[in-house]
Amino acid sequence: MKYVSKKAIAALVSLMLVGYACNEKNIDLDPLNVTEASFFKEEVDFDRSVLAIYAKLTDFYWFNGNNPRHGVWQLPGDDITTIRTSGYEIFGTLQPEDNPDQNAVAGYYRAAYQLINRANTTLQKIDEETGVYKTPNLKNSHKGEALFLRGMIFFNLANFFGTSPLITKRIQSTDEITQPNAPEGALMDQAIKDFQEAAGLLPATWATANRGRATANAANGFLGKALVFRGSIKKQDADYTAALAAFAKISGVSLVSDFGSNFDTKDENNTESLFEFQASQPGGGDNVWLSNDFDNNIGSISAYWGLYENHWSLFGGAPFVGTKKLLAAFDPKDPRLPLTMDAQTRAITKYVLKDQKSQSGPGSLNNPRLMRFADILLLRAEALVMSGGSTADAIGLINQVRTRARNMVAGGTIPANYATTQTDRAIVMNWIANERFVELAGEEGARWLDLRRWHLSGRINLATWDFSSDRSDFSITLPKHLYYPIPLTEIDLNPSIKQNAGY
Repeated sequence: MKYVSKKAIAALVSLMLVGYACNEKNIDLDPLNVTEASFFKEEVDFDRSVLAIYAKLTDFYWFNGNNPRHGVWQLPGDDITTIRTSGYEIFGTLQPEDNPDQNAVAGYYRAAYQLINRANTTLQKIDEETGVYKTPNLKNSHKGEALFLRGMIFFNLANFFGTSPLITKRIQSTDEITQPNAPEGALMDQAIKDFQEAAGLLPATWATANRGRATANAANGFLGKALVFRGSIKKQDADYTAALAAFAKISGVSLVSDFGSNFDTKDENNTESLFEFQASQPGGGDNVWLSNDFDNNIGSISAYWGLYENHWSLFGGAPFVGTKKLLAAFDPKDPRLPLTMDAQTRAITKYVLKDQKSQSGPGSLNNPRLMRFADILLLRAEALVMSGGSTADAIGLINQVRTRARNMVAGGTIPANYATTQTDRAIVMNWIANERFVELAGEEGARWLDLRRWHLSGRINLATWDFSSDRSDFSITLPKHLYYPIPLTEIDLNPSIKQNAGY
């Protein structure tokens, strides 16, 4: 047997490795982690993609490591105020710079477009899908959810930022990154389009395990609301008529007997609720200093109500309280008053319950209700009045809300029904506005969004409006303060974006 040198062995091994490496079967290996190419192979993958859109809603409602974003929608109106230095109420101090007082605006804007991107990606993958879906109607449901959630964000962007970019397709090249501002009204138009399509795709209900996911009722509710808003701003009777048609498609919902049930952890997703943010906590715990995209065993997917309850997590900051104007709007015997605010301190009591907390302390398991049937009833009343419909029918809808409140007290007489014989539309519209004020106070920015659209319609003038702020340095400049500034960091990244007027 001949001796084989070490050099010869090394050369042979090298040749073997080269031959092995050049074998296509040996180099075409699956990646160690999931990639886009390996995903969307099963129905569950599409379900996870849809749930990832819902997950981004957490960024709006959690404690956010002591930088909650709630002031963006809770403070601009005349129902909630604070003595804290906050640009969200004192419009004159708000500037485009990404300063500490405005982090919430920048964070809100960023989270909105992240959610839109997830929705657009999911919609693209659903449209490209061939043969994966086996469960009847599941593909339609998933598409409807993505459209609904995207529409909800476009609705909010339209109201808070006005003409920020309208992105309806997944961005996949660098030349798609720097998209300009949308034309005035385009964001609301797209929200309406998304809600319309979603309403025809979403199921009437989900199984118990999926309770809280978007339904056809939710889509029709938001569709009608968006149409009323556009009708207000553009003074279009056709929008009011279309809104009434959307509201007519809502079924199986009703006012709950107790107004307070709408803000109680023990009665979430009740018959009055059309859509809620599902506040919860991971199995490992609700760590309100850590974000969580529903992918970690510890982190925060809870809501935060500490700004209302003067919680220790404010670390000395001032809480949000009801305005003196809101307190005066209630009849002292209205059963909704103590369930909305403390008549002595003006502390907000909505959503503030002793048994609502996650184990974290600041975090809450109490779902923010994003759409209630009471809101729908009052919007229907407004659409009737503004479109020339029956004032008696409109007043009957207002009275449903007042009757529910009155009946919470045995033999209650307040708030009394309005006379259905009233035909002066201006008077009836004032009744609707006042009822929305007390019924929806402190909820999802309802009051500011109403005031803004009524100003644009010419019904009220915000330049002379009594905002009932607790601050002595409150100021508002119009039309500048009808919108928030687009964050400067976003303009730096996208020079095609133009800043909102006045900033």
